Amino acid sequence: MSKEAKMLRTLKRKIIATVLGIIVVIIACVLIAGYILYIDYTRGPLPQHDGELQVEGLNNTVEVLRDEWGIPHIYAKTMHDLFFAQGFTQAQDRWWQMEFWRHIGSGRIEETTGRDDDLLDADIMIRTLGWRQIVEQEVGLCDEETMAYLQAFADGVNAYISNRNYGDLALEYSLLKLAGRCIKIEQWTPADSLVWGKVMAWDLARGGHVEETRSTISDLIGQEMTDQWMTPPWPYGERPTIVQLADLNISTQAGSIEKRNKTGTVTEHQIAGSGDFNYINLVFGQGRGVGSNNWVVGGNMSESGMPLLANDPHLGIQLPSIWYEIGLHLIPEDGQEPFDMTGFTFSPIPGVVIGHNSHIGWGVTNTGPDVADLYEIKVNPENPLQYEWNGEWRDMTVRQETIRFAGSGDTIDIQVRETHIGPIINDNELDEETGEVLGFNNEDPLAMRWTGLELSNMTRAVFGLNNATNWDEFRDALQYWDVPSQNFVYADVEGNIGYQMPGRIPIRADNHTGLLPAPGWTDEYQWQGYVPYEKLPSVFNPGQGYVATANQAVVPPEYYAWLAQELGEGRNYVFSRDWDYGYRAERIVELLESGAPHTIESYQRIQGDNKSISAVEIMPYLAALEFDDNELAGARDWLLEWDYQFDMESPQAALYAQFWASLLENLYHDQLDYEELEAEDKAYGSDRDMWSTALLLQDPENIWWDHAATEGVIETRDEILLQSFQEGYDSTVSVLGSDRENWKWGDLHKATFVTNPVGESGVGFVERRVNRGPYPVSGSMATINNTAWGVGSDEDFEVLYLPSMRIILDLSDFSKSVTVHTTGQSGHPYSSHYSDLIDPWRYIEYHPMLWTRQQVEDAAVARLILKPRQLDG
Repeated sequence: MSKEAKMLRTLKRKIIATVLGIIVVIIACVLIAGYILYIDYTRGPLPQHDGELQVEGLNNTVEVLRDEWGIPHIYAKTMHDLFFAQGFTQAQDRWWQMEFWRHIGSGRIEETTGRDDDLLDADIMIRTLGWRQIVEQEVGLCDEETMAYLQAFADGVNAYISNRNYGDLALEYSLLKLAGRCIKIEQWTPADSLVWGKVMAWDLARGGHVEETRSTISDLIGQEMTDQWMTPPWPYGERPTIVQLADLNISTQAGSIEKRNKTGTVTEHQIAGSGDFNYINLVFGQGRGVGSNNWVVGGNMSESGMPLLANDPHLGIQLPSIWYEIGLHLIPEDGQEPFDMTGFTFSPIPGVVIGHNSHIGWGVTNTGPDVADLYEIKVNPENPLQYEWNGEWRDMTVRQETIRFAGSGDTIDIQVRETHIGPIINDNELDEETGEVLGFNNEDPLAMRWTGLELSNMTRAVFGLNNATNWDEFRDALQYWDVPSQNFVYADVEGNIGYQMPGRIPIRADNHTGLLPAPGWTDEYQWQGYVPYEKLPSVFNPGQGYVATANQAVVPPEYYAWLAQELGEGRNYVFSRDWDYGYRAERIVELLESGAPHTIESYQRIQGDNKSISAVEIMPYLAALEFDDNELAGARDWLLEWDYQFDMESPQAALYAQFWASLLENLYHDQLDYEELEAEDKAYGSDRDMWSTALLLQDPENIWWDHAATEGVIETRDEILLQSFQEGYDSTVSVLGSDRENWKWGDLHKATFVTNPVGESGVGFVERRVNRGPYPVSGSMATINNTAWGVGSDEDFEVLYLPSMRIILDLSDFSKSVTVHTTGQSGHPYSSHYSDLIDPWRYIEYHPMLWTRQQVEDAAVARLILKPRQLDG
């Protein structure tokens, strides 16, 4: 090879090496830049929890101490600084949750997500109901103290968000921006906090949607079958009401009891084929899986001789947790009274919703009274802005709402028609094929009356509870808790316990049960006021030594007869005919009465109890069946050895659940197989389905047992049970294998925690980083550990509702109290506190609920000092 050729080859090698080197450098730079960008996107939003920050708006120095779980305890010298720091701290940990929730409450969800027809339905409904307009009025009605606390909280939130870049507030902003969804960040206002109350009230209300569903089902299968499934009689005398007759201290005329509690078919004014509307499920979850447990025992039933109080609200599964744990401490100065609170709140609001101060503790469950009614409206055919009322035409009021979408300049304008009853809620529905908004519905318009559409003062009640020192002050605070009605259990450091039901409870006309839509063209079916607060159920130191609530019927029927005596005959005082049917309540009372004297440990066992009372009711009918197939007979006999506990390791629980799912399909779904019904309108395994099934099992020839799809054949109860067990067994083998000793309930029953909206983006890379699960869990429908699931969902046994937190308060020494909630304190996916509570939660484990300053100091792993920022000049 010539010298020139060698030189040329060497030169080529150098050039190639240089080019390769440059490429490597470029790739390395791209990788480094990508890594830096990735770190910035994912870690940039993590807030500072240690050290010192100067914050504009504070008057004095504030300390925020956090324990190993990231739970903050705030120490401040003034109430302004305390609530200011609460707003700052909650924005640090949960800003995106706050942002998304205020968009929900304002009907602006698609301003974060872009257009989506399912979400458009929700935005239109919320705008139609007008929550934002209502809370803007409520802001103006707040008393001076409540307004000062709300504003201090808002100022604290704004102090945090105003000093962070767009992408440093939450990962969600960056991810949505990549998808072309740029979100304008607005200042937080007191109305943003108050609108959260409307979201809560809507999700926890019962009434309107059930009326529409009941009307539709009655048209499809008849009133008798509808009543047997949707409103079976509540088992008074068999299961405990919350308040016992002996504790009510009332006298009644027994002859009127049956009338006062009649379920009624209301066929005298049933509206055949009445209109429907798109009911929306927002944050708390909806349906019969939503509920809660709480109970309190007095000192005569506890080992310490002082009250013990427990609470676990059952709400929709989500990420981050719906609850935020916090401690609020006012350091006394210049003669101030000390103020110490610890417990749980929601990220958009100040104060503590469930917890204790130095004197009292309380817990809540949803009462579930019927506080919403639908009315059919007759529109003037000559003028769509008029409706008939008592034989005359009345003018509607009309307002315009504009729906906007992230990532688009498009808008949709809708007109909302309002009557004196309430807004027409089935205007502006979407065309299923085109997605077009259809405007006014003059064919079968429905107006809604709902207590949540009236001005509320709930925030005043929260602050009143936080400051209450005894039973009288506790009850005084709850007079302002108007919606949603809740079951409050109470205990204090003097050894007292009690129960109070607050809320705006409608008094209906005597011929109006609230079960079906009513005529809206006459005052014959209009509400006639509200039950006075002083007449609502209340018990102080009950004779049995405890109070237990689990969304069951609040009072025995005699109470309604007494109300009629007190307030006047000829009206309907019944709170609801749609209570939880008392399976959890029965089990709680059983364990309270058999397990005394109680300790924190015994309470933990109760909160983790997985026994199904419904399975106890149904199993004797399975035991009586005769099988031709030896394998099935053996499986049935093996199932009869079950302890009825839905533990995640239980093999029998897996088989029973599959049998129960098949039974629901064969007993109810064949009769309810109509396009007019959504999945959530059918039987999905709830307490109501359990109780209606228990009653139908006593009636083996009932028409419900006949399979609608088999013409010329009438099936009996035992035939349907045999078929259901066969199908359930086959399904279990198909999913879990033939060796039943290897079956596990937790392999079917899992919890997946999903964050909104990016956790449902459909982008697997993103979803895997922001969601958590699936995790095997114990519990089931209507067990105390109520990890509810629903037949007909995408995965039959996936958890839809769960104990969103568990709390146990020890009134003998608050520092011994314990708690846990579902996921973690942080809403930032790359925080160590985003999901560190999931395992303790699902294994029924707890952490100390820190109380004294020494406890907090000893447990502190981070200390953030917030100092007033000195302004130049």
